[in-house]
Amino acid sequence: MAVSLLTRQVSDLCLGKPALKSLSISSTIGDALLALKRLGENFISIWNCDHHHYNLSAVDRGFKECQCVGKVCMVNIICFLCKEEHLSNPATALQTPLSVLIPKSPCLVRHLEPNASLLDAIDLIQEGAQNLVIPLESSSKTSSRKKLVQGTLSNISTLHNNNRQYCWLTQEDIIRYLLNSIGLFCPTAANPINSLDIIDTRNKMALHYDDPASSALPFISRSLEIQASVAIVDSDRKLVGEISPFTLNYCDEDVAAAIATLSAGDLLAYVDCGGPPEDLVQLVKKRLQERNLEQALELVEEYSSGASIPTSYSSSSSDDEFGMGRSARWMGYSARVVRRSEAIVCYPWSSLVAVMIQALSRRVSYVWVVDDDGTLAGIVSFAGMMKVFRERSRTMGEGCLN
Repeated sequence: MAVSLLTRQVSDLCLGKPALKSLSISSTIGDALLALKRLGENFISIWNCDHHHYNLSAVDRGFKECQCVGKVCMVNIICFLCKEEHLSNPATALQTPLSVLIPKSPCLVRHLEPNASLLDAIDLIQEGAQNLVIPLESSSKTSSRKKLVQGTLSNISTLHNNNRQYCWLTQEDIIRYLLNSIGLFCPTAANPINSLDIIDTRNKMALHYDDPASSALPFISRSLEIQASVAIVDSDRKLVGEISPFTLNYCDEDVAAAIATLSAGDLLAYVDCGGPPEDLVQLVKKRLQERNLEQALELVEEYSSGASIPTSYSSSSSDDEFGMGRSARWMGYSARVVRRSEAIVCYPWSSLVAVMIQALSRRVSYVWVVDDDGTLAGIVSFAGMMKVFRERSRTMGEGCLN
C-alpha cells in the first residue's frame, strides 16, 4: 500500500551507495577544487571533525562527534571567484578557508539514522534539506578503502565517528523510488500539475537574454540552494534557455571569467556541451584585458591551451597520477550527462508522473512550466512533487491514494 511504502526505512534506498568523500571544514577552497577534479565528484561533503589525529585518544583530541556541516561543488567555487577582488587574483582567493562557502545555518544537509522512515526524510526535505547523510552498514573493506582514498589526496576521508562511513540520500533518490511504485498513487500521479498546487511562481528566477551574466550570480546561488535554475527569456518573456547549476557543475573555474564578462545569452553558448566556442573565448580574453584582470586572463589562457589544472595553484602531484584532468572532466561531462542550455519544459496540464519522468531522465530536480506560447509560467521541483505524496499520506491513511 502507498502509506506502507512511505514508512520504509531510508536504509533501503542506500543499498549499494558509495561512501561519502569528505574534507575538513579547516581546508581551503583550493583543497576542495582539487578534490572535486581529481576524485571526479559532483559534490564533496564538508565535516566538522579532525581526521588527522586518529592515533590519539578521544580525550586527548577533545573528541566531538563528527558532523557534516555542508557540501561544496564547482558552482560554489565559480560563484566565489566571480567577485571582482577574487577574479583579480584567483590563486590567492583559492587559499581562502573553505568555511566561507558554508551557510551559517547549515540546513541544506541533515543527518538521519538508517532506521528512519521515508516520511521522516521527506519531512526534512520539506524543511529545506537537499541532502540527507545516512550511516552505511559496516564493511570489512573499510580500512582498505580509507587507505586508498587517503593515498590519493591526504586530506580526503571517508571515515567518521568510530570509523563509520556515510552516504548521501538525495531528492532524486526519493523521487526515483516513488516512481518505481507510482501505481500505488493512482489516480493522483495522473492528475495535471496545475490541479496539485505545485507550480512555484515565487522562485521563478529569470534574466533577459541581453542582461549581463554577472547579474545572474545571486540567482545562481539561490538556485543552487533550492535545486532549481535561472531562466533566460526574450523580450516577450518566452523561455529561450537556462543557466543551470547542474550544467555549471561540470565546468571548470575559468567559467568565472565568462560570467564576469559575457551576456546571459552568450554564457549559454559558452557552457553548452562540448566546450566554449573559440570566438567567445577570445571575447572573454579581450574584456579581461580591458579590465586589467591579468591573472584571470592567465587562467583562461591556461585552460584554453589544454591544461588540466593551472600551474599557478596546482599541487605538486601530477594529474597523470590520478587519471583526471580537464580532458577527463569534459569526457565525463559529454558521456554521462550531455547537458545543454536548452531548458526542460512542461505545461500546466502535464501530469505529475510525466513531469517526474522528464526530470529523472535528464538528471535534474526541476522542470520549467510554460504556457502555450512559450511564456514562462513557473517551475516544478522535486520538493513540490514530494509534498503531494506527503499530503496524500496524511489525509488518506492506509490504502490507495484517491
